[in-house]
Amino acid sequence: MARVMHRSSSDGGSSSGWSEAAAAAAGEEERAGWEVRPSGMVVQARDRGADGAAAGVPPRPPPPEIRVRVKYGAATHEVAVSSIATFGELKKALAPRTGLQPSEQLVTYKGRERKNSEFLDRFGVKNKSKLVVSEDPASLERRYIERQRNARIQNANRAIGAIALELDKLADQVTSIEKSVSGGSKVAEVQITTLIELLMRHAVKLESIPADADTSSQKNLQ
Repeated sequence: MARVMHRSSSDGGSSSGWSEAAAAAAGEEERAGWEVRPSGMVVQARDRGADGAAAGVPPRPPPPEIRVRVKYGAATHEVAVSSIATFGELKKALAPRTGLQPSEQLVTYKGRERKNSEFLDRFGVKNKSKLVVSEDPASLERRYIERQRNARIQNANRAIGAIALELDKLADQVTSIEKSVSGGSKVAEVQITTLIELLMRHAVKLESIPADADTSSQKNLQ
């Protein structure tokens, strides 16, 4: 049976426990041989096996699993989770169902938002309990900004692509004129002037296309 170590009251009859000086004087090796029971009693620690269980004592069974119902939008998901899990762990289990990363989720239980570090059982979450998950407003704003940015990039790419097709046609004309001049043939001035004018028009169109880092290289290439 484990030996019980009673608190000293030699400091004038006080029962408030060891003084800070006495606690600091106790070495790590001495403290390592004792453990605190849930009742607050300090007892000599029992030897533990390689699996961490006390010698001669069967390992403690895992905590029971509960199934909670989580509403997200128009859908309701039933999720299995440990009864002593945190709300943060619940969010991880919900990620594949909702398509939201844990950092993008807000979990509400009994009308109040719950923090990641809070435990389900502490707030009365049990089997068949109903919770609500929604997307964090900051995440919604980030998604909106990202969608707007992607839309601008797609529009710019389409506009640049259309101009690129026209420039490819004009490039053939430029090549043809260069060959004619190199071969000693005379090219009508109006043909050259018209080609230059068309190229300038496309240059102006390219300049008017708003571009960011993702599309500026394509724009400069044209």
